[in-house]
Amino acid sequence: MAKTSTTTQGLRAAIERSGYYPALVAEAVEAAVGGEPIRSYLVHQETTFDQNEVRRHVTVLVLTDHRFIVSHTDEQAADTTSPTPYATTSTESVKLSRISSIVVSRVVANPESYKPGSLPREVVLTIGWGAVSRIDLEPAACGDPNCEADHGYTGNSTADDLSLRVSEAGDGPETVRQALAFAQALSEATADSAR
Repeated sequence: MAKTSTTTQGLRAAIERSGYYPALVAEAVEAAVGGEPIRSYLVHQETTFDQNEVRRHVTVLVLTDHRFIVSHTDEQAADTTSPTPYATTSTESVKLSRISSIVVSRVVANPESYKPGSLPREVVLTIGWGAVSRIDLEPAACGDPNCEADHGYTGNSTADDLSLRVSEAGDGPETVRQALAFAQALSEATADSAR
């Protein structure tokens, strides 16, 4: 990544602010981005509780002129495969033309008094590009409660590549703004790539 780019510097600063292994995360993201200019980015650090353990996770989303890049870094406690704690970092690069859906769900408080431009309480960004799909099946039935015939199955197939939730209470208003800005930039970029 070009170190002179304001957007690149902003991404690096956001990764460092997350406080989550910034050298490791930045190196993985920089390698995936290569020399492409960055159009938009989102850094989201999340803490979860798993039984008696606290686990941290960071997701970095980057938009370039031609690609959407996703980086995930998770930490793991020592286990039977490793005597010391470790982190796993993965990156995926997706051509913009492969993105098939972008869903932005906004949660607003007191919708009756909502004013355009007000910040939502939380945002859920779901992006699909066909790498992961979830199929939910259940036995099909007819309206007859006494029917014992086999009606096969019915279900739904859902693109489930990435879903990211940010909230004003948990992540701060700036992260919510950044999520909305990233979603808009990605939506515009995929519309441009479709032309």
